[in-house]
Amino acid sequence: MPTPVRQPLYKSLFFQVMVAIACGVALGAFNPSLAEKMKPLGDGFIKLIRMMIAPVIFSTVVTGIAGIGDMKKLGRVGVKALLYFEVVTTLALLIGLAVVTIVQPGAPIHADASTLDTKSIAQYTTSGAHVSTADFILNIIPDQVVNAFAKGEILQVLLLAIMFGLALANFEQGKPVLDAFHYINHLLFTMIGYIMIVAPIGAFGAMAFTIGKFGIKALLPLANLMLCFYITAALFVFVVLGAIGRAFGFSVWKLLKYLKEEFVIVLGTSTSESALPGLMRKLEKLGCAKSVVGLVVPSGYSFNLDGTSIYLTIAALFVAQATGTHLTAAQEIQLLLVLMLTSKGAAAVAGGGFITLAATLSSLGTVPVAGITLLLGVDRFMSQMRGLTNLAGNAVATVVVAKWEKEFDASKAGAIITGHAAGEPELVSESKSA
Repeated sequence: MPTPVRQPLYKSLFFQVMVAIACGVALGAFNPSLAEKMKPLGDGFIKLIRMMIAPVIFSTVVTGIAGIGDMKKLGRVGVKALLYFEVVTTLALLIGLAVVTIVQPGAPIHADASTLDTKSIAQYTTSGAHVSTADFILNIIPDQVVNAFAKGEILQVLLLAIMFGLALANFEQGKPVLDAFHYINHLLFTMIGYIMIVAPIGAFGAMAFTIGKFGIKALLPLANLMLCFYITAALFVFVVLGAIGRAFGFSVWKLLKYLKEEFVIVLGTSTSESALPGLMRKLEKLGCAKSVVGLVVPSGYSFNLDGTSIYLTIAALFVAQATGTHLTAAQEIQLLLVLMLTSKGAAAVAGGGFITLAATLSSLGTVPVAGITLLLGVDRFMSQMRGLTNLAGNAVATVVVAKWEKEFDASKAGAIITGHAAGEPELVSESKSA
């Protein structure tokens, strides 16, 4: 078989986005006022991606489920995914708790919570006050079908897609409709391919704005916190997720290399949402069944936020340490239990980790909510690592569930990773390939 022709480095999306990020950092460092004006470039790219998320999820899930036509199998995949999500995110919370307790990044701050200006966090604390588990569950059901797509609610779209897919699977004359969805799916991913052409511009704008507005100097007072979070997240990906990968017979490192374009896009835009359509497309090409990808990835973006879980425990205990708030072992356990709920309950609310953190601290009353103002200057930088870790966690979860369900094509994975259809797949180990 002839060796595949490699495209020049400058034509690869990975290289283009990395160069754009470097240019954004340089502009933000040397001309902050101009860099802040680049924000619309980043926002525009993220909006282009977000407008595609709902239709991509709907069409992928519908074609995947209609192809299965088996309610029991669908339920089994869902239960396995949720079980995996809960175990791994709880482990992430525990790891965050252990590291921040040992390192004590907030101890040198000595902040007085009563003197902190809470105006800058009012939008987060107000939203956080309305987040509850019951509201989250009810929010999965849209008021109108069109509302789910208009608002871009991932779980609402997923619910509609599952119902539509099951109905289509049991509809005797449904084949023409299913064929149409296959064509629509292909069309949507072609559109995403066009959008990704401007990914370097979006990454440049987002990174330039971040550096220009917040500056590298903002990191210095909270360097211990940043270092603590980044090292913990990296250890979680390469040690914990790496061990999970080995247990299921695949290399997490090679999986991450395969998704390198998606990672640099998240790095540039500071949100893992920007990589969701590309992640789904690549996992399908890798050999994961479409039905598994369609269920695990969208639900994982609400229930399997490993990076956010690590951030929440570290941030909550950092605020406690910085404000001199002593927590007993019982209070720390209570904090973990509440985070297990609020990290899911606030997943669909715009505002991310700050709203979840505010909701958690407000519900407990043991750590001053005003203390989260200390995180404002570095949250944007921490959101990059949150997004990278969340992306890695959802990629691993999808492969794990696919292999668990024997819905993973190891030979297809080898063809994608190595460029050769024959021979031992590089991603999957010899002893445990599916």
